[in-house]
Amino acid sequence: MKNRGIIIALLLAVVIGGGLYLRATRTGGGAGEAGHKEEKGGGHDGHKAEKDHHEGHDEHGEEGRVRMSPELQRQNGVVVGPAKRERIAGIISATGKVEANADRIAHVSPRIPGKIVTVKSSLGDGVAAGQVLATLDSVELGEALGRYRQSQTKLALAQASMERVKALVEKKIAARKDILQAETDFKTAQTELHTDEERLALYGVNSSELKGDGHRRTLLPVRSPISGIITEKHAIVGELADPSKSLYTIADLSSVWVMVDINEKDLARIHRGQAAAVTVGAFPDLRLKGRITYIADLVDQGSRTVKARIEVPNSGRKLKPEMFATVELALAADAPPVLAVAEEALQELDGKRVLFVLEEKDEFAPRPVQTGRSANGMVEVVSGLKEGDPYAVKGAFILKSELKKGEMKDEHGH
Repeated sequence: MKNRGIIIALLLAVVIGGGLYLRATRTGGGAGEAGHKEEKGGGHDGHKAEKDHHEGHDEHGEEGRVRMSPELQRQNGVVVGPAKRERIAGIISATGKVEANADRIAHVSPRIPGKIVTVKSSLGDGVAAGQVLATLDSVELGEALGRYRQSQTKLALAQASMERVKALVEKKIAARKDILQAETDFKTAQTELHTDEERLALYGVNSSELKGDGHRRTLLPVRSPISGIITEKHAIVGELADPSKSLYTIADLSSVWVMVDINEKDLARIHRGQAAAVTVGAFPDLRLKGRITYIADLVDQGSRTVKARIEVPNSGRKLKPEMFATVELALAADAPPVLAVAEEALQELDGKRVLFVLEEKDEFAPRPVQTGRSANGMVEVVSGLKEGDPYAVKGAFILKSELKKGEMKDEHGH
Protein backbone atom coordinates (compact mmCIF):
# COMPACT_ATOMS: atom_id res chain seq x y z
CA MET A 1 0.00 0.00 0.00
CA LYS A 2 2.84 2.30 0.83
CA ASN A 3 4.68 1.49 -2.47
CA ARG A 4 1.57 2.23 -4.50
CA GLY A 5 1.31 5.78 -3.08
CA ILE A 6 4.94 6.47 -4.00
CA ILE A 7 4.36 5.37 -7.62
CA ILE A 8 1.30 7.63 -7.97
CA ALA A 9 3.30 10.64 -6.65
CA LEU A 10 6.09 10.04 -9.18
CA LEU A 11 3.61 9.84 -12.05
CA LEU A 12 2.04 13.17 -11.04
CA ALA A 13 5.48 14.85 -10.85
CA VAL A 14 6.34 13.64 -14.40
CA VAL A 15 3.04 14.91 -15.81
CA ILE A 16 3.38 18.32 -14.18
CA GLY A 17 7.03 18.67 -15.27
CA GLY A 18 6.15 17.79 -18.87
CA GLY A 19 3.38 20.42 -18.96
CA LEU A 20 5.69 23.14 -17.69
CA TYR A 21 8.34 22.26 -20.30
CA LEU A 22 5.87 22.43 -23.21
CA ARG A 23 4.55 25.79 -22.03
CA ALA A 24 8.03 27.25 -21.79
CA THR A 25 8.93 25.97 -25.26
CA ARG A 26 5.85 27.53 -26.89
CA THR A 27 6.39 30.89 -25.19
CA GLY A 28 10.02 31.12 -26.38
CA GLY A 29 9.09 30.13 -29.95
CA GLY A 30 6.36 32.78 -30.11
CA ALA A 31 8.78 35.42 -28.90
CA GLY A 32 11.34 34.29 -31.44
CA GLU A 33 8.80 34.34 -34.25
CA ALA A 34 7.59 37.76 -33.19
CA GLY A 35 11.19 38.95 -33.02
CA HIS A 36 11.82 37.50 -36.47
CA LYS A 37 8.73 39.19 -37.80
CA GLU A 38 9.76 42.48 -36.15
CA GLU A 39 13.25 42.16 -37.58
CA LYS A 40 11.81 41.45 -41.00
CA GLY A 41 9.33 44.25 -40.70
CA GLY A 42 12.06 46.66 -39.47
CA GLY A 43 14.23 45.79 -42.42
CA HIS A 44 11.34 46.55 -44.80
CA ASP A 45 10.67 49.95 -43.15
CA GLY A 46 14.40 50.84 -43.30
CA HIS A 47 14.45 49.97 -47.01
CA LYS A 48 11.37 52.11 -47.57
CA ALA A 49 12.90 55.08 -45.68
CA GLU A 50 16.09 54.72 -47.68
CA LYS A 51 14.06 54.67 -50.91
CA ASP A 52 12.11 57.78 -49.82
CA HIS A 53 15.40 59.52 -49.02
CA HIS A 54 16.77 58.84 -52.50
CA GLU A 55 13.53 59.95 -54.10
CA GLY A 56 13.69 63.25 -52.14
CA HIS A 57 17.29 63.75 -53.27
CA ASP A 58 16.27 63.30 -56.88
CA GLU A 59 14.07 66.43 -56.60
CA HIS A 60 17.24 68.51 -56.14
CA GLY A 61 19.50 66.48 -58.43
CA GLU A 62 22.74 65.08 -57.16
CA GLU A 63 24.20 66.36 -53.93
CA GLY A 64 25.26 70.01 -54.23
CA ARG A 65 23.26 70.57 -57.44
CA VAL A 66 19.92 72.10 -58.37
CA ARG A 67 17.50 70.52 -60.81
CA MET A 68 15.08 72.87 -62.55
CA SER A 69 13.12 72.12 -65.70
CA PRO A 70 13.25 74.58 -68.63
CA GLU A 71 9.64 75.54 -67.90
CA LEU A 72 10.46 76.40 -64.27
CA GLN A 73 13.53 78.28 -65.46
CA ARG A 74 11.31 80.52 -67.57
CA GLN A 75 8.84 81.02 -64.73
CA ASN A 76 11.60 81.97 -62.25
CA GLY A 77 13.43 84.26 -64.63
CA VAL A 78 16.50 82.04 -64.93
CA VAL A 79 18.34 82.93 -68.14
CA VAL A 80 21.23 80.79 -69.38
CA GLY A 81 23.96 82.10 -71.65
CA PRO A 82 27.48 81.11 -72.75
CA ALA A 83 30.59 82.59 -71.17
CA LYS A 84 32.20 85.03 -73.63
CA ARG A 85 35.34 87.09 -73.99
CA GLU A 86 34.85 90.86 -73.74
CA ARG A 87 36.89 94.01 -73.42
CA ILE A 88 36.58 95.38 -69.89
CA ALA A 89 37.40 98.99 -69.19
CA GLY A 90 39.66 99.45 -66.23
CA ILE A 91 38.56 101.44 -63.20
CA ILE A 92 40.49 103.53 -60.73
CA SER A 93 38.68 103.55 -57.40
CA ALA A 94 39.46 106.19 -54.79
CA THR A 95 37.89 107.50 -51.60
CA GLY A 96 37.39 111.15 -50.87
CA LYS A 97 35.32 113.75 -49.09
CA VAL A 98 32.52 116.02 -50.27
CA GLU A 99 33.20 119.75 -50.03
CA ALA A 100 31.19 122.81 -50.91
CA ASN A 101 32.06 124.32 -54.27
CA ALA A 102 34.46 127.09 -53.26
CA ASP A 103 33.52 129.04 -56.40
CA ARG A 104 29.95 129.21 -55.13
CA ILE A 105 30.46 130.30 -51.52
CA ALA A 106 29.90 133.82 -50.19
CA HIS A 107 30.83 135.26 -46.80
CA VAL A 108 28.41 138.09 -46.07
CA SER A 109 29.45 141.11 -44.00
CA PRO A 110 28.37 144.79 -43.93
CA ARG A 111 30.25 147.42 -45.96
CA ILE A 112 30.41 149.78 -42.97
CA PRO A 113 30.17 149.31 -39.18
CA GLY A 114 26.80 149.33 -37.48
CA LYS A 115 24.60 147.85 -34.78
CA ILE A 116 22.43 144.88 -35.77
CA VAL A 117 18.76 145.83 -35.49
CA THR A 118 16.94 142.95 -37.17
CA VAL A 119 17.89 139.42 -38.29
CA LYS A 120 15.65 138.22 -41.11
CA SER A 121 17.24 134.86 -42.03
CA SER A 122 18.57 131.92 -40.06
CA LEU A 123 20.70 128.81 -40.46
CA GLY A 124 19.54 126.44 -43.20
CA ASP A 125 17.29 128.97 -44.93
CA GLY A 126 17.33 129.17 -48.69
CA VAL A 127 17.94 132.72 -49.90
CA ALA A 128 17.91 134.50 -53.26
CA ALA A 129 20.51 136.87 -54.64
CA GLY A 130 19.83 140.39 -53.32
CA GLN A 131 17.63 139.22 -50.44
CA VAL A 132 17.97 141.21 -47.19
CA LEU A 133 19.42 139.03 -44.43
CA ALA A 134 19.75 141.63 -41.65
CA THR A 135 19.55 145.40 -41.07
CA LEU A 136 21.99 147.68 -39.21
CA ASP A 137 21.77 151.08 -37.60
CA SER A 138 24.92 152.88 -38.80
CA VAL A 139 26.30 156.30 -37.92
CA GLU A 140 28.37 156.34 -41.09
CA LEU A 141 25.27 155.66 -43.13
CA GLY A 142 23.49 158.56 -41.41
CA GLU A 143 26.34 160.90 -42.35
CA ALA A 144 26.25 159.69 -45.95
CA LEU A 145 22.50 160.23 -46.10
CA GLY A 146 22.97 163.77 -44.72
CA ARG A 147 25.45 164.62 -47.50
CA TYR A 148 23.14 163.05 -50.06
CA ARG A 149 20.20 165.20 -48.97
CA GLN A 150 22.39 168.33 -48.94
CA SER A 151 23.44 167.53 -52.50
CA GLN A 152 19.81 167.13 -53.48
CA THR A 153 19.03 170.56 -52.05
CA LYS A 154 22.08 172.15 -53.68
CA LEU A 155 21.11 170.70 -57.05
CA ALA A 156 17.55 171.96 -56.74
CA LEU A 157 18.86 175.50 -55.94
CA ALA A 158 21.38 175.38 -58.78
CA GLN A 159 18.67 174.33 -61.23
CA ALA A 160 16.34 177.10 -60.08
CA SER A 161 19.15 179.66 -60.30
CA MET A 162 20.07 178.53 -63.81
CA GLU A 163 16.47 178.80 -65.02
CA ARG A 164 16.14 182.28 -63.46
CA VAL A 165 19.34 183.50 -65.13
CA LYS A 166 18.18 182.10 -68.47
CA ALA A 167 14.97 184.10 -68.16
CA LEU A 168 16.89 187.27 -67.34
CA VAL A 169 19.26 186.77 -70.26
CA GLU A 170 16.32 186.33 -72.63
CA LYS A 171 14.96 189.61 -71.34
CA LYS A 172 18.46 191.07 -71.75
CA ILE A 173 18.52 191.99 -68.10
CA ALA A 174 21.50 189.72 -67.21
CA ALA A 175 24.78 189.18 -69.05
CA ARG A 176 25.46 185.94 -70.99
CA LYS A 177 28.39 185.10 -68.71
CA ASP A 178 25.93 184.80 -65.84
CA ILE A 179 24.16 181.93 -67.54
CA LEU A 180 27.49 180.13 -68.08
CA GLN A 181 28.24 180.40 -64.37
CA ALA A 182 24.75 179.15 -63.47
CA GLU A 183 25.13 176.13 -65.76
CA THR A 184 28.52 175.34 -64.22
CA ASP A 185 27.06 175.46 -60.71
CA PHE A 186 24.22 173.19 -61.82
CA LYS A 187 26.58 170.57 -63.30
CA THR A 188 28.76 170.69 -60.21
CA ALA A 189 25.70 170.04 -58.00
CA GLN A 190 24.72 167.15 -60.29
CA THR A 191 28.16 165.60 -59.94
CA GLU A 192 28.10 165.90 -56.15
CA LEU A 193 24.68 164.27 -55.97
CA HIS A 194 25.82 161.44 -58.27
CA THR A 195 28.86 160.87 -56.02
CA ASP A 196 26.67 160.69 -52.93
CA GLU A 197 24.32 158.23 -54.69
CA GLU A 198 27.26 155.97 -55.59
CA ARG A 199 28.48 156.06 -52.00
CA LEU A 200 25.06 154.94 -50.75
CA ALA A 201 24.94 152.18 -53.38
CA LEU A 202 28.37 151.01 -52.22
CA TYR A 203 27.01 150.78 -48.70
CA GLY A 204 24.03 148.77 -49.98
CA VAL A 205 21.35 151.47 -50.10
CA ASN A 206 19.61 152.23 -53.39
CA SER A 207 18.73 155.90 -53.86
CA SER A 208 15.35 154.87 -55.29
CA GLU A 209 14.49 153.43 -51.88
CA LEU A 210 15.02 156.85 -50.26
CA LYS A 211 12.32 158.68 -52.21
CA GLY A 212 9.40 159.69 -50.05
CA ASP A 213 10.98 158.37 -46.83
CA GLY A 214 10.48 161.71 -45.10
CA HIS A 215 12.37 161.92 -41.82
CA ARG A 216 12.19 158.16 -41.11
CA ARG A 217 15.56 156.74 -40.07
CA THR A 218 17.07 154.59 -42.78
CA LEU A 219 18.64 151.27 -41.75
CA LEU A 220 21.54 149.65 -43.57
CA PRO A 221 20.47 146.40 -45.30
CA VAL A 222 22.85 143.43 -45.47
CA ARG A 223 22.03 141.49 -48.66
CA SER A 224 22.97 138.06 -49.97
CA PRO A 225 25.23 138.32 -53.03
CA ILE A 226 24.24 134.86 -54.35
CA SER A 227 21.39 132.37 -54.19
CA GLY A 228 21.97 129.39 -51.93
CA ILE A 229 21.66 127.97 -48.42
CA ILE A 230 22.79 129.64 -45.20
CA THR A 231 25.46 127.30 -43.82
CA GLU A 232 26.76 129.65 -41.09
CA LYS A 233 25.06 132.42 -39.10
CA HIS A 234 26.75 134.81 -36.69
CA ALA A 235 24.29 137.72 -36.79
CA ILE A 236 22.78 138.48 -33.36
CA VAL A 237 20.47 141.40 -32.65
CA GLY A 238 22.19 144.11 -30.61
CA GLU A 239 25.75 143.18 -31.52
CA LEU A 240 28.09 145.45 -33.44
CA ALA A 241 29.02 144.37 -36.95
CA ASP A 242 31.83 145.58 -39.18
CA PRO A 243 33.37 144.60 -42.55
CA SER A 244 35.92 142.32 -40.85
CA LYS A 245 33.20 140.16 -39.28
CA SER A 246 31.22 137.65 -41.37
CA LEU A 247 27.55 137.61 -40.42
CA TYR A 248 26.52 134.78 -42.78
CA THR A 249 28.03 132.16 -45.04
CA ILE A 250 25.96 131.31 -48.12
CA ALA A 251 26.71 128.18 -50.16
CA ASP A 252 25.22 127.23 -53.49
CA LEU A 253 25.08 123.43 -53.09
CA SER A 254 23.61 122.74 -56.53
CA SER A 255 27.17 121.78 -57.42
CA VAL A 256 29.73 120.28 -55.01
CA TRP A 257 33.34 119.13 -55.09
CA VAL A 258 34.65 115.70 -54.15
CA MET A 259 38.36 115.78 -53.27
CA VAL A 260 40.12 112.43 -53.77
CA ASP A 261 43.69 111.09 -53.51
CA ILE A 262 45.02 109.44 -56.68
CA ASN A 263 47.99 107.10 -56.44
CA GLU A 264 51.12 108.34 -58.14
CA LYS A 265 51.24 105.24 -60.39
CA ASP A 266 47.78 106.06 -61.79
CA LEU A 267 48.55 109.70 -62.54
CA ALA A 268 49.30 109.07 -66.22
CA ARG A 269 45.87 107.48 -66.73
CA ILE A 270 43.74 110.42 -65.59
CA HIS A 271 43.17 113.87 -67.07
CA ARG A 272 41.01 116.94 -66.64
CA GLY A 273 37.52 116.47 -68.02
CA GLN A 274 37.55 112.72 -67.35
CA ALA A 275 34.18 111.24 -66.33
CA ALA A 276 33.70 109.94 -62.80
CA ALA A 277 30.96 108.12 -60.86
CA VAL A 278 30.40 109.12 -57.23
CA THR A 279 28.61 107.12 -54.51
CA VAL A 280 28.11 107.78 -50.79
CA GLY A 281 27.23 105.47 -47.92
CA ALA A 282 23.99 107.31 -47.14
CA PHE A 283 22.59 106.54 -50.63
CA PRO A 284 24.35 103.35 -51.84
CA ASP A 285 22.05 102.96 -54.86
CA LEU A 286 22.63 106.52 -56.06
CA ARG A 287 25.41 107.01 -58.64
CA LEU A 288 26.10 110.63 -59.49
CA LYS A 289 28.11 111.61 -62.52
CA GLY A 290 30.88 114.18 -62.36
CA ARG A 291 34.11 115.26 -64.07
CA ILE A 292 37.66 115.94 -63.00
CA THR A 293 38.16 119.71 -62.97
CA TYR A 294 41.52 119.94 -61.19
CA ILE A 295 44.62 117.79 -60.65
CA ALA A 296 47.25 119.06 -58.21
CA ASP A 297 50.80 119.65 -59.40
CA LEU A 298 52.41 118.38 -56.19
CA VAL A 299 52.71 114.81 -54.94
CA ASP A 300 52.26 114.21 -51.22
CA GLN A 301 55.59 112.93 -49.94
CA GLY A 302 54.07 110.71 -47.27
CA SER A 303 51.23 108.98 -49.12
CA ARG A 304 52.63 109.36 -52.68
CA THR A 305 49.23 110.54 -53.87
CA VAL A 306 47.97 113.52 -55.84
CA LYS A 307 44.86 115.53 -55.00
CA ALA A 308 42.16 115.56 -57.67
CA ARG A 309 38.88 117.45 -57.65
CA ILE A 310 35.64 116.02 -59.01
CA GLU A 311 32.85 118.51 -59.69
CA VAL A 312 29.43 116.87 -59.30
CA PRO A 313 25.99 118.37 -60.08
CA ASN A 314 23.90 118.10 -56.90
CA SER A 315 20.45 119.29 -57.86
CA GLY A 316 18.74 117.12 -55.23
CA ARG A 317 21.24 118.30 -52.58
CA LYS A 318 21.81 114.73 -51.39
CA LEU A 319 25.56 115.20 -51.25
CA LYS A 320 26.43 117.10 -48.08
CA PRO A 321 29.80 118.69 -47.31
CA GLU A 322 32.04 116.47 -45.13
CA MET A 323 30.40 113.24 -46.40
CA PHE A 324 32.81 110.45 -47.33
CA ALA A 325 32.47 109.35 -50.95
CA THR A 326 33.77 106.64 -53.28
CA VAL A 327 34.83 107.72 -56.76
CA GLU A 328 35.26 105.44 -59.77
CA LEU A 329 37.20 106.74 -62.76
CA ALA A 330 36.53 104.71 -65.91
CA LEU A 331 39.54 104.04 -68.13
CA ALA A 332 39.52 103.28 -71.84
CA ALA A 333 38.79 99.64 -72.76
CA ASP A 334 42.01 99.17 -74.75
CA ALA A 335 43.15 95.92 -73.07
CA PRO A 336 42.79 92.50 -74.79
CA PRO A 337 39.42 90.72 -74.39
CA VAL A 338 39.06 88.55 -71.28
CA LEU A 339 36.55 85.92 -70.18
CA ALA A 340 33.80 87.89 -68.44
CA VAL A 341 30.40 87.18 -66.89
CA ALA A 342 27.48 89.29 -65.72
CA GLU A 343 28.03 90.71 -62.25
CA GLU A 344 24.59 89.61 -61.04
CA ALA A 345 25.42 85.99 -61.93
CA LEU A 346 28.04 85.78 -59.18
CA GLN A 347 26.81 84.54 -55.80
CA GLU A 348 28.46 84.04 -52.40
CA LEU A 349 28.32 80.41 -51.25
CA ASP A 350 30.25 79.11 -48.23
CA GLY A 351 32.59 82.09 -48.41
CA LYS A 352 33.35 81.59 -52.13
CA ARG A 353 32.18 83.35 -55.27
CA VAL A 354 30.35 80.86 -57.48
CA LEU A 355 28.57 80.67 -60.82
CA PHE A 356 25.69 78.27 -61.46
CA VAL A 357 26.84 76.32 -64.52
CA LEU A 358 24.35 74.23 -66.50
CA GLU A 359 25.80 70.71 -66.43
CA GLU A 360 22.84 69.00 -68.11
CA LYS A 361 19.54 70.07 -69.62
CA ASP A 362 17.96 70.89 -66.27
CA GLU A 363 20.74 70.57 -63.67
CA PHE A 364 22.87 73.43 -62.36
CA ALA A 365 26.08 73.04 -60.36
CA PRO A 366 27.63 75.84 -58.29
CA ARG A 367 31.19 76.29 -59.56
CA PRO A 368 33.73 78.33 -57.56
CA VAL A 369 35.58 80.92 -59.67
CA GLN A 370 38.31 83.51 -59.17
CA THR A 371 37.48 87.02 -60.40
CA GLY A 372 39.52 89.98 -61.54
CA ARG A 373 38.57 93.42 -62.82
CA SER A 374 34.99 94.65 -63.07
CA ALA A 375 33.33 97.42 -65.06
CA ASN A 376 29.95 98.27 -66.54
CA GLY A 377 28.23 95.28 -64.93
CA MET A 378 30.76 92.71 -66.17
CA VAL A 379 33.37 90.84 -64.09
CA GLU A 380 36.52 89.14 -65.36
CA VAL A 381 36.80 85.42 -64.53
CA VAL A 382 40.42 84.44 -63.98
CA SER A 383 39.86 80.72 -63.34
CA GLY A 384 37.09 78.16 -62.82
CA LEU A 385 35.23 78.76 -66.09
CA LYS A 386 35.89 78.13 -69.78
CA GLU A 387 34.74 80.08 -72.79
CA GLY A 388 31.40 78.78 -74.01
CA ASP A 389 30.37 77.22 -70.68
CA PRO A 390 26.61 77.81 -70.16
CA TYR A 391 25.84 79.58 -66.90
CA ALA A 392 22.88 81.33 -65.26
CA VAL A 393 23.24 84.92 -66.44
CA LYS A 394 20.08 85.90 -64.56
CA GLY A 395 18.24 84.21 -61.71
CA ALA A 396 21.37 82.92 -59.95
CA PHE A 397 19.95 84.03 -56.62
CA ILE A 398 16.87 81.81 -57.21
CA LEU A 399 19.13 78.82 -57.86
CA LYS A 400 21.11 79.57 -54.72
CA SER A 401 17.87 79.67 -52.70
CA GLU A 402 16.76 76.32 -54.14
CA LEU A 403 20.11 74.79 -53.30
CA LYS A 404 19.84 75.97 -49.69
CA LYS A 405 16.32 74.55 -49.45
CA GLY A 406 17.57 71.15 -50.60
CA GLU A 407 20.37 71.15 -48.04
CA MET A 408 17.93 71.99 -45.26
CA LYS A 409 15.62 69.14 -46.29
CA ASP A 410 18.53 66.68 -46.34
CA GLU A 411 19.64 67.73 -42.87
CA HIS A 412 16.10 67.40 -41.55
CA GLY A 413 15.76 63.94 -43.15
CA HIS A 414 18.97 62.68 -41.46
